[in-house]
Amino acid sequence: MSGSDADGSTALPAVTGPCVTLLIADDDEVTRSGLRTLLAAQPGITVVGEAADGVEAVERAGILRPDVVLMDVRMPRLNGIEATRRLVAEAAGPPKVVVITTFENDGYVTAALSAGASGFVLKRLPVRRIAEAVRVVAAGEAVLFPAALGRMVAPRPLGCAEALPRAALTGREEEVLRLMATGLSNPEIAESLTVSLQTVKTHVGNVLTKLTAQNRTHAVVIAYESGLVVPGFAG
Repeated sequence: MSGSDADGSTALPAVTGPCVTLLIADDDEVTRSGLRTLLAAQPGITVVGEAADGVEAVERAGILRPDVVLMDVRMPRLNGIEATRRLVAEAAGPPKVVVITTFENDGYVTAALSAGASGFVLKRLPVRRIAEAVRVVAAGEAVLFPAALGRMVAPRPLGCAEALPRAALTGREEEVLRLMATGLSNPEIAESLTVSLQTVKTHVGNVLTKLTAQNRTHAVVIAYESGLVVPGFAG
C-alpha cells in the first residue's frame, strides 16, 4: 500500500480477482440501504445480505458465508466488537471483517481490530474507497489508516518495553513493525530495507507470532499501545 489521501489514510492498491461477496451490518436502516445500493454498483462486489445488529450479523454470516462483513460498531443486542470476535473465533472459515465507523466518536474500533477485524474504514469516505477496502481485505491484506489509528490509541511512554509481550522482537522485527504501522505493504517494506520479499514475509510472520496478533492490523495496534510507535510516526 502506498500514497496518502487528504484524510491521512493510506492509498489502497487496485485489486483484481473474483467477485467479493459482502454482508453489511449496520443498525441504521438508511445507512445500511445506502451502503448496499452504492457498494452493489461497484465492480467486483456482490452484496449478499444485510444485518441490523450483531446477533443477526453472526447468524446471517453463518448462512450466507460472505467473503467480507462490513461491520458497524455500535449496534443493539450485540455490538460489532463482540460480533467480530464471535465470527473470527467460532466460524469455520470465518469471513474477513472491516469495521465501518464515524471514527471521531467511536472509541471501540481498536478493540474491534484486536478482536480480529482486518481493518476499518470511515463512513465519510467516498464509496470507491470503501469498496477498495473490501476488495483488499478479501484478498488477504489488512486495511490500515495509520494517521487515524495513531489518534485512536493511547500510547504509553516511548520505550515502555514491559508493555510488549515478553517474547521480545529483534531490532529488525521492530523496524519491520514500524514500517507496517505506516501502512507499507510487504514489497514496499522490502524495497525500503533493501531485502528480499521472502525475508520481509519471514519477519512479519515472526512479529505476528511473538505479539500473538491475529493479523497485521492487530500488530500495529499493539505497537501503538505499547509506545513502540507514536502518533505522527512516518517511517
